[in-house]
Amino acid sequence: MTHLRHCPDDQPHAALLDTTDYPRIQAALSAVGVQLERWEAAVELPPEASQEDILAAYQSDIDRLVAEAGYQSWDVVSMVPDHPDKAAFRSKFLEEHTHAEDEVRFFVRGQGLFTLHINGQVFELLCEKGDLIRVPAGTRHWFDMGPNPAFTAIRLFNNPEGWIAQFTGDDIAQHFSRLDN
Repeated sequence: MTHLRHCPDDQPHAALLDTTDYPRIQAALSAVGVQLERWEAAVELPPEASQEDILAAYQSDIDRLVAEAGYQSWDVVSMVPDHPDKAAFRSKFLEEHTHAEDEVRFFVRGQGLFTLHINGQVFELLCEKGDLIRVPAGTRHWFDMGPNPAFTAIRLFNNPEGWIAQFTGDDIAQHFSRLDN
C-alpha cells in the first residue's frame, strides 16, 4: 500500500503526517510540486512480460505524459533479489542527489522508497505497483530499493542520455528510514 511519512528534515522521528490515504498523499505531495497518480495496464501482464509488452500495456499513459511534458525517451528497468550487483545499485541511489530533469517512475510491480528533501521537510513515499511519481527537476531526493529488490518500473526522460545525478554531498539520507523487504 502506498504510504507517506512527512517530517521536518532535522527531526526524523517527528512525523507531521503518516498516512496511506491516497488523496491525502496526493495533496501533500502536490503542495510541494510532486505529482503522484495511479495507472492501470490496458492488458493483464504476466510476471515474465517483456519490455515491449510492458510499454505497450501503458502506451496511452506514456503518450499522455510525453504530450504534457515533452519527455524524449523511456524504458523499463527491473531489479531482482538475486542480482549480483544489487548492493552496489542500492548504495548508488541512497545518497541525496538532484537531476537537471524531472525524475519520472511508474511501478509496474514491486516497490521502492522515494525520499524527497524539500524546503526543510522530508517526505518518505513508499511507491508500489500502479504508482507513478513525477519529481520535479532540481528536487533533492534519494531512493531505496531495499536489500532484496524486486521491482519493475517504467522510466521517462527529458534527456535522451537517461539517468544523470548531481550528488549534493549532504549525509541527510543516513538519518532517515530505509526500505526493508
